[in-house]
Amino acid sequence: MCILFFKFDPRPVSKNAYRLILAANRDEFYHRPSKSADFWDGSNEILSGLDMEEGKEGGTWLGISKKGKMAALTNYMQPKIDKNAKGRGALVTNFLTSDVDSYSYLKKVALEGHLYNGFNLIAADLNTTRGDVIYYYGNKGDPEPVFLNPGVYGLSNSLLDTPWKKLQYGKQLFADVIKHSQDLTKEDLVQELIKVMNNQEPQLPDPAIEDQGKDYILPILNKYAAVCVRCPDYGTRTNTVILIDAEGHVTFTERTMLNADVDQWKTSTYQFKLQI
Repeated sequence: MCILFFKFDPRPVSKNAYRLILAANRDEFYHRPSKSADFWDGSNEILSGLDMEEGKEGGTWLGISKKGKMAALTNYMQPKIDKNAKGRGALVTNFLTSDVDSYSYLKKVALEGHLYNGFNLIAADLNTTRGDVIYYYGNKGDPEPVFLNPGVYGLSNSLLDTPWKKLQYGKQLFADVIKHSQDLTKEDLVQELIKVMNNQEPQLPDPAIEDQGKDYILPILNKYAAVCVRCPDYGTRTNTVILIDAEGHVTFTERTMLNADVDQWKTSTYQFKLQI
């Protein structure tokens, strides 16, 4: 399970406004090996956390490059998982390392979507000369990539903006914060967004999430039905906030769990400017 919210405005009228505000949670088994967010291999070009699970090494759930390529992935909740399907984390890393634009990339992914378990993929070209372009594709939804108009979006483990109660609730909390984003310091905005992403109030009853999950999710529905998932061995282990201002300055903040311990966390912040 994962969840993310984002607002984008390719051409903000104010210098104090943000072109992109994104807040995301990665939910995973606490003991699954991974690397915290950092630039890859000292290249100083691509920034993300990395999955280190055997056979899935190098995949990721969210990343951005200095060239303005950004991608985010969530799994689509389904009762039966094909263990022989291709690793979904590579969908993000392949985009970040390619020279293909977001639409062309997702068009290609759509042709191969049946080779993967259910997923949702956001791919963006964030470039100050051409303007910002964001597309969405989910292999359980429309067969074509969907162009996203400027606005506020929410994505969890169903299709984009599917009205799960936890998604609607979190999206409203997110919108309430970003409504005042220009009145907050960058640091305070990040902290307010992280607070939103750690809300553990279950949004129940929710027929939509129950219908999609059926027997798979009902036994622990009260845990999965919150923005922040907290189970004994599984749950929210990473919060990420990405801010991009009108001039292309990026602030990437990750708060991640240490040692599979819900009481140990590390926060890292990276700042750079998009290359034109």
